[in-house]
Amino acid sequence: MTEVSDREPPRRRVPGPARPVRPGGRRQPGPGARPARRPGPPRPSAPRTIRLGSPRPRLRMIGLALTLVLAAFVVRLLQVQAVDAGTYSAKAEQNRYVVHTLPAERGGISDRNGVALATTVDSYDITADPTMFTREQLKVDDGPEQAAALLAPILGEEQEDLVERLRPENKELRYVRLAQRQTPQVWNQIKDLKSALTTKAETDTSVVNALAGVFADPSSKRVYPGGDLAAAVLGWVGADGKGGGGLERQLDKKLAGEDGKIRYAQSGGRQVPTAGSTETPAVPGSDVELTIDRDIQWAAQDAISEQVEKSKADGGYVIVQDTATGEILAMANSPGFDPGDLAHADPAALGNGALQDAFEPGSTAKVMSMAAVLEENAATPGTHITVPNRLKRGDRLFKDDVDHPTWYLTLNGVLAKSSNIGTIMATGELGRTQPEANKVLHSYLRKFGLGGYSGLGFPGETKGILAPPGEWSTSQQYTIPFGQGVSINALQAASVYSTIANGGVRVEPTLVRGTKDADGRFTPAPEPEKSRVISEKTAKTLSRMLESVVDDEEGTGTKARIPGYRVAGKTGTANRVDPATGQYKGYTSSFAGFAPSDKPRVTVYCAIQNATAGSYFGGQICGPIYKQVMEFALKTLQVPPTGAAPARLPVTFKP
Repeated sequence: MTEVSDREPPRRRVPGPARPVRPGGRRQPGPGARPARRPGPPRPSAPRTIRLGSPRPRLRMIGLALTLVLAAFVVRLLQVQAVDAGTYSAKAEQNRYVVHTLPAERGGISDRNGVALATTVDSYDITADPTMFTREQLKVDDGPEQAAALLAPILGEEQEDLVERLRPENKELRYVRLAQRQTPQVWNQIKDLKSALTTKAETDTSVVNALAGVFADPSSKRVYPGGDLAAAVLGWVGADGKGGGGLERQLDKKLAGEDGKIRYAQSGGRQVPTAGSTETPAVPGSDVELTIDRDIQWAAQDAISEQVEKSKADGGYVIVQDTATGEILAMANSPGFDPGDLAHADPAALGNGALQDAFEPGSTAKVMSMAAVLEENAATPGTHITVPNRLKRGDRLFKDDVDHPTWYLTLNGVLAKSSNIGTIMATGELGRTQPEANKVLHSYLRKFGLGGYSGLGFPGETKGILAPPGEWSTSQQYTIPFGQGVSINALQAASVYSTIANGGVRVEPTLVRGTKDADGRFTPAPEPEKSRVISEKTAKTLSRMLESVVDDEEGTGTKARIPGYRVAGKTGTANRVDPATGQYKGYTSSFAGFAPSDKPRVTVYCAIQNATAGSYFGGQICGPIYKQVMEFALKTLQVPPTGAAPARLPVTFKP
């Protein structure tokens, strides 16, 4: 069935004839066309709308940039807090916490009676911050010069050196040391000057405080109350605070103690009180008590210094020893030095010549030859020995120190008159042949301590020179018995006489009685080693023979007599080997002995090197020193005078 639409079918337009087009391109109206409208006034144009670009690309770029920045922060935080957390934590601790050393107080050194010989006092290191002397800080160009001019006379430094340190090449340097170990008085003087400049600068703008950048660090200083007293024994302490010589060096570990440490948090260079701290306290060094007697040391040092100056000698030494204990009561050297003022000391005098100089002892060594002769029963004190003016032995012609007619001497007289020829003849009886005699004599020299160290362990000590008997030259076979061709130090020589005074028993010399630690506990030094060298009988015989050297008018040591006391001693005058050239030049003059000879208590040994004014004989220049020092020591130790008369053994005989 066909549905009929209600809508009217569309009309179809029938194209008509084309409208003519006017010239100019416009069509002309056709028939029945509406008349053309007249043009009215022009309509106003609507405002143009400006369209903006889309913001989304820009937001995406900003978001991406922020994302990258945040990602970098996250990565860095992960690195700092996770990967490298330990490293940065350690660096933070290092920068926040500082560690300072707490220097230990150095132990003191005293004599046997507790009198201080070396001690430590508070001092200051004077420092400066060079950046505080610049023009930016002081508003002047010559800040270092002004400061140096003020400090130089106070510190005793050269002004030019101070300027150089206050104006370093490194412009960022914040710390320099201007002077070390200055007394509190010096720092107080600088502080007072700083305060005065500060006050004046507040009222006068033309004044600058040139010392504003000068500071002080607490320190300590080694002082020696006695000045040069026993300086050769004590030694000194260097700028680094360590022992530089003598006992200060030998006992440095005991004296120095152990430094402590303190660790604390700091900010801006100041300690943070609330952050806490850890401290390891310093352990003070031990105090050392010596065997030295300060008064006897002074007497010995005064006597030897006076004689060295009077004789215009190169130097000299005096040893004072307790005969029974081996303790050294004095060890004096001349010239000396002040260990507290090394800047003005003679470098050649900084050692201890009494232990470090090796020299030929001369006739003081004859007592060992006589000990060997007596101990081996080769002769007695009364044995007759005819001594010619000259004696040919080997390839040499030997003589005594003076020309003389033939002497008729006892063995005692050979020692009293110090005859070289008589000593050669006596020691020749020690063996059937000269080589055998040499071996016997050498064995006694070694037992007396020659050719070996004393046992002190002192820095730089020499053991002298004693060749084996098989290496003795033709001349040494005959010169060694009277003290030439062998070398010793002054302590070895003193120890020989102490051995005889002690009944033939050698006691190792000692300088230290003991140490006292921080809690006051005293630890005595180990007992010295002892060894018998000769019998007590031989020792007593030698003591009586040595009395003849001093008491008998024929003896060479009459200047050593001490009223009221029996004195045993021996003179010595030996050719001296110049240490600079190795050739013989001048003489070593000496005297050794002990008193009272019947009950020995003290040994004194004196030696002077190369006396060039007046006499050079040991009895003449060292005998008086022996007497002066021995008298003082006997009085100091309150040794009573001798009651018995000297033995007075015969010196000569009638042929």
